[in-house]
Amino acid sequence: MQRIEHYIGGRTTAGTAARFAPVYDPSTGQVQAEVCLAEPSDVDAAVRAAAAAFDEWSQASLSARTSVLFAFRELVAEHLEELARTVSSEHGKVLSDARGEVQRGLEVVEFACGIPQLLKGDYSDQVSSGVDVFSYRQPLGVVCGITPFNFPVMVPMWMHPVAIACGNTFVLKPSERDPGASMLVARLWAEAGLPPGVFNVLHGDQVTVEALIDHPGVAAVSFVGSTPIARAVHERASRAGKRVQALGGAKNHAIVLPDADVDFVAGHLSAAAFGSAGERCMAVSVSVAVGASADALVERVRQRAEKIVVGPGLDPASEMGPVVTDAARRRIAGIIERAASAGARLVLDGRDLRVAGHEEGFFLGPTILDAVRPDMEAYREEIFGPVLSVVRVDDVDDAIALVNANPYGNGAALFTGSGEAARRFHRNVTVGMVGINVPIPVPMAYYSFGGWKDSLFGERPMHGPEGVGFYTRPKVVTSRWPTSQAPAPAYHFPTGR
Repeated sequence: MQRIEHYIGGRTTAGTAARFAPVYDPSTGQVQAEVCLAEPSDVDAAVRAAAAAFDEWSQASLSARTSVLFAFRELVAEHLEELARTVSSEHGKVLSDARGEVQRGLEVVEFACGIPQLLKGDYSDQVSSGVDVFSYRQPLGVVCGITPFNFPVMVPMWMHPVAIACGNTFVLKPSERDPGASMLVARLWAEAGLPPGVFNVLHGDQVTVEALIDHPGVAAVSFVGSTPIARAVHERASRAGKRVQALGGAKNHAIVLPDADVDFVAGHLSAAAFGSAGERCMAVSVSVAVGASADALVERVRQRAEKIVVGPGLDPASEMGPVVTDAARRRIAGIIERAASAGARLVLDGRDLRVAGHEEGFFLGPTILDAVRPDMEAYREEIFGPVLSVVRVDDVDDAIALVNANPYGNGAALFTGSGEAARRFHRNVTVGMVGINVPIPVPMAYYSFGGWKDSLFGERPMHGPEGVGFYTRPKVVTSRWPTSQAPAPAYHFPTGR
């Protein structure tokens, strides 16, 4: 059986090799590899390798850094299909979705290639007699990224290209459920000319994560995962004096007004709710049907969802793959059952779906729950599966109030033909990312990604200008080059006069 090892200091290593975890093929339910789980000693080795590399890399010229970044960008583009197939085989998402994930990660690399412009400082001449002031930003040191299973290429690429471009060195702890893509990315960094130790990969579980957060050599922690863990990571890393950004869960709403085009909305809702089997932090899991739009909307979405081709991720004909594990499938099925028992109307039930030739795979079909109430588990919990809950309200103000009362604040969308309603919505809704007739409003790489409320803990969201700010700290220099005409020292507090 294939064994997936760590990548430390420019080479693969099993480390202590004391513990292992299975890596499944979600389409068959079979174990296809085992991955080493790092112990604290392995964490220490990775951090030390990164710290040793920081001395040289942090002093590398901007031209040297961008040369590596441009080379890495070309290699990622060249190996896009290989990365996509690796993601699909371990996560289960269909190939077209995996390709899209790699492309969105590539866009962050392209953004980071502009680091000379992004790191430009400020200069003020003659702030006082013969005194000038200028500022610039410096890297933090060794930083780490702890990333989830649902985007094994894209989410890490929200972090490490920007961190490395800024002059930091990086330790990545990807999900142990789909670790293969991170090892391929490590190989591409090396081929691009990145010095050994600048990018490292540690596989592991809670033991590994806690050792990374607690390690005194780690200056900052980036995390994406569920809200309870994001909160715990933020609290633990902050207590240790580290800079931290921790992105948590979501309950993304799509409000549909009566004036919206029902066919347009149904197509986009179906794709946003059931793409990647709903295992996206920006998936639409709640549709808020306003007034008279509800009945027609539910029927059109059902018609669309019934036609979705569910099958193995590597099958080009598949439009939706399995969920990542059997435990996830059983948990989602339980939420569906309890929602129906609590009074939700089961418009489409995907629990009995069977894929011919893949009966042991972790498959669930698209599921639609109508007449869901805010007190139901299906509304309160982040299901992270192919389940769309429909909540009915009377008007747009009720819809906005519903979104704002939810503890999550990742994203929300509005489908309408009214500019007035759209403006009122995006100004008043308490979420970090808003879509107007766009169901999954994931910003481009040159903007920043992050929610509000229980969807983000920490001072800054990810990538874009905020990402550069997170991975650097400012320094302000006040300078004077004395001449014979320089004023005599004074005992009063210095001023600009």
